[in-house]
Amino acid sequence: MLIELSEVSKIYNQGRPNEVRALTDIDLRVEQGSMVCLKGPSGSGKSTLLGIIGCIFPPTSGRAAIAEKQMARLPDRFLTLHRRETIGFIFQRFNILPELTVLDNITLPLLPLGVSPKERRLRAHALLERFGISHRAQFPAGQISGGELQRVAIARALINNQPILLADEPTAHLDTVLSREFMVIMQQLKEAGKTIVIASHEPLIFEHPAIDRIVTVEDGRINVP
Repeated sequence: MLIELSEVSKIYNQGRPNEVRALTDIDLRVEQGSMVCLKGPSGSGKSTLLGIIGCIFPPTSGRAAIAEKQMARLPDRFLTLHRRETIGFIFQRFNILPELTVLDNITLPLLPLGVSPKERRLRAHALLERFGISHRAQFPAGQISGGELQRVAIARALINNQPILLADEPTAHLDTVLSREFMVIMQQLKEAGKTIVIASHEPLIFEHPAIDRIVTVEDGRINVP
């Protein structure tokens, strides 16, 4: 099991007047090579759950094992390293730096890993070609279209060939055509062996035939039908 959460809870500002319980007793298992959608309204806990799966922060209590590593047992620097080696992220607004070139945006995650400039360029150009945007490599990212930005964000998430891909509301600011294009790419990546978890309340996402399972999150809990 690539992702395994057992009785996971997350409390922000624990013990303070502004304490917030974001997740309560979450049990979730995601098999390698599957695609899961975390479905639920804004504020339901989807993003917090995605953050735990993505090793951004450990749970307050419970057991979270990502790619066979126990999150609670890893010091912060090892948690960061494990995240970089294991998880690729696609953010809601893509988090692309508009003043940098497309090539530089894609290679950014490799800089802390000490990958040589030559290897960074080789990996990036392979992804640029794969997603049909090689001709945009030297363009400032702020000057390309929304569909091209989407592909840049996906390429950046794949630059280190991580086995897990996480996407947080990736189609929230896209039209229907680009949203469908996104899911075509996700299906291709799933077929290539990636494990994908998407947080979304968009029917176009959770009703897509490539989604293996829908996990409904409500008020910080998984709603089991």
